[in-house]
Amino acid sequence: MPSDSCLNFFATTPKGLEPLLANELRDLGAEKATETVSGVSFYGTLEVAYRACLWSRIASRIYLPLSTFPASTPEELYDNVRLIPWEEHLSPEGTLRVSCNVSASKITHSHYAALKVKDAIVDQFRDTFDVRPSVSLSRPDLCVNAHIQRDMATISIDLAGESLHRRGYREEGVEAPLKENLAAAILLYSKWPSVAKEGGALVDLMCGSGTLPIEAAMISADIAPGLMRTYFGFIGWKGHDQTIWESLIKEAEERQKAGLSRLPDIFGFDRDPLAIKASSGNAKRAGLEGKIKFEQREVSSIGEIKGLGSHGLVIVNPPYGERLGSEDELKGLYLEIGDQIKRSFVGWKGAVFTGTPGLGKELRLRPRRVRTLYNGAIECKLLHYDIEPRWFYRDNLPSPLTGEGQGGGEPYQRVPPPLNPLPQVEGRYISLTPGAEMFANRLRKNLKSLGTWAEKNGISCYRLYDADMPEYSVAIDIYEKWAHIQEYEAPKSIDQAKADMRLKEVMAVLPGVLQIPAERIFLKVRKRQKGTSQYPKFDDQRRFHQVREGNCTFLVNFTDYLDTGLFLDHRPTRFMLQEMAKGKRFLNLFGYTGTVTVHAAKGGAVSTTTVDMSKTYIEWARKNLALNGFTGPNQEFVQADCLEWLALEKRQFDLIFLDPPTFSNSKRMDGIFDVQRDHVELLKMAVKLLNRDGILIFSNNNRKFKMDIDSLSGLKIEDITQKTIPKDFERNPRIHNCWKMTL
Repeated sequence: MPSDSCLNFFATTPKGLEPLLANELRDLGAEKATETVSGVSFYGTLEVAYRACLWSRIASRIYLPLSTFPASTPEELYDNVRLIPWEEHLSPEGTLRVSCNVSASKITHSHYAALKVKDAIVDQFRDTFDVRPSVSLSRPDLCVNAHIQRDMATISIDLAGESLHRRGYREEGVEAPLKENLAAAILLYSKWPSVAKEGGALVDLMCGSGTLPIEAAMISADIAPGLMRTYFGFIGWKGHDQTIWESLIKEAEERQKAGLSRLPDIFGFDRDPLAIKASSGNAKRAGLEGKIKFEQREVSSIGEIKGLGSHGLVIVNPPYGERLGSEDELKGLYLEIGDQIKRSFVGWKGAVFTGTPGLGKELRLRPRRVRTLYNGAIECKLLHYDIEPRWFYRDNLPSPLTGEGQGGGEPYQRVPPPLNPLPQVEGRYISLTPGAEMFANRLRKNLKSLGTWAEKNGISCYRLYDADMPEYSVAIDIYEKWAHIQEYEAPKSIDQAKADMRLKEVMAVLPGVLQIPAERIFLKVRKRQKGTSQYPKFDDQRRFHQVREGNCTFLVNFTDYLDTGLFLDHRPTRFMLQEMAKGKRFLNLFGYTGTVTVHAAKGGAVSTTTVDMSKTYIEWARKNLALNGFTGPNQEFVQADCLEWLALEKRQFDLIFLDPPTFSNSKRMDGIFDVQRDHVELLKMAVKLLNRDGILIFSNNNRKFKMDIDSLSGLKIEDITQKTIPKDFERNPRIHNCWKMTL
């Protein structure tokens, strides 16, 4: 493939690091970097992918997807893998390794699936060239990954070859080390680059094998994390461009030479002499010998050291009770760490990464922010601190993490009382009214019931709250790790100042209760639509995020439009259509962002046609289909007025989904389409395109809609509204109407 072609790639990363990775990839030249769970999809040239392999501090793997297809059986997996032209990627005499991940699929054994993929590849070579590649687990020419989720397989080339967290410098480890990409993420989240740029130092109170200080040095000295590696998965790949790779290596070496001259002070301390020996050895292999000051010291004596500087970042990854000692045994250590931080690092930034969050209260410090990250399977908290006396606690104040008391006493300096977990709105502390506390309790109750239901059913996007309390008139939708809030316009009888205050209380409550950072919570005001604007534009940020729905993936937008691009109340309808679609010619009228079309394609539709008047939504639909692996002539997109298109179209379809807006511009229907007034003519036009044995699903969101059955004689009409209302919308059963129609 040409090295300047724009290709689709996928980078994996530990859960919780996706935003960092997306930003990093954009800085490396990636386009359309879209976050998903434990990864980021992006577009770019081969050079961009090479840069990601060489420069990404956060990624674990960089994949080049080759094909996506159904794989509900081992035989189906084998047959589809054989369709890939493997001679374009590997020589017949080359070496091969196959890895596989499986989740929520009929194929349950990842090792067996990997064997089927390997068999398909080598059998293709044997049948074509009468010779087959051999399997090599160590540094093969080609690394292939199969990812099977909900019976859909994606086959990719693993350009990294082995996890990118392996920089090549760490040979000597101590107990419970951090992976290098997690260490880099902790430093980036703790704003170490800006601290270093301002001349601040870094102090690691318990450095272990030195991963945090070494990664800090590599960041501040502009050292490519992959520069020391001697193997990548693309080196033996037939598509590899050695010229591009050599130029990137040369550039990285020049940047390293320049960067080492501006390295700030970095210190690593540990009580264990073996840890200091390991740290020093790792730093030497990283080319940082003498650049980091490692020293054996107890935490309690670190404050005696001269020359630490007046500002910087103090960081520590203390032992976790789960691995290295019980919580009771570690309380004293955490108390000692907190005392040393308060005594010796006033004016600094602080970061504590712990797998035992309950011990955080022993630090007697109130965190500025708490992040959830994962060290392997262990859920951890990264606590960020501004080390200033006003945030110091002695005893008897609520824990910043749990709200539990800690003994008797006061903070060193009075601060506004913690609003656990509601600190501020627009930089100011607010007092919660009883109503706001009731609202917070309602959210917790909904999270317990709906959250459990959603998790049990594999639902990641759902409505959590819908004006359950009239005083707090908002709709709250969860989209995996984001929240989308819509405030219903208050009646004129409601005092505006009171309504504004209640909205502020809502926005104050949400981050703590939902455990979603404020920057991932998006607010809009939903006003009653007037005139002809069905989907008004709010902004033009054009930022899309990737979310899952069953075996489908969609792009959603939280800022630019009133709606996100995914109507959550139609979730059961979409799955119903997926089940109906196998072998069918599918038509989606008023197709919006094509989410129903994606489900139909996933269900095995032989062709799909999506019609919408908006160029924006047609392009959005096209991207959603492509994101799920559906491109080519069998996926048709038509930008047209649906009514005009229906009047001219002659083809027949087996399955039609018709979901018109309540009103819309239309040249055909007296200037403005009204679903109540015009639904009979609309349905008659649509039915003309329906095969004799076909099915039409008709839906709309007009809560006062009345079906004119008498004017639709000849159609069998079944009201399936109740079957299509999901549990998270049961409180509002008139959210939409839905009918099944046949001839």
